[in-house]
Amino acid sequence: MIHVQIFYPPSSRFDMAYYCEKHMPMVKERLGEACTGFTVDAGLAGGAPGAPPSFAAIGTLHVSSVEALQAGLAKHGREIMGDVPNYTDAQPILQISQPKVG
Repeated sequence: MIHVQIFYPPSSRFDMAYYCEKHMPMVKERLGEACTGFTVDAGLAGGAPGAPPSFAAIGTLHVSSVEALQAGLAKHGREIMGDVPNYTDAQPILQISQPKVG
């Protein structure tokens, strides 16, 4: 199992409802059985009092393997990335992680 984390820096536009209700479910559907679920975190604040969040949002996909992710992105990556302008003008930052706890 891997986690695919998508970090969105603050930008002038981020439609959280679209991201949660349309984009992430579409990504899960396109990845098929390889994607067992996802979470979305909305940035609230930074570490210091009154500091803005480092990221507007962080999406996390739970995927069976790097190979399954790569296969899904090879097939549907253009459609997935083509949907990004529908909810933000930020450039997403991707990280693939291996969960160790939780």
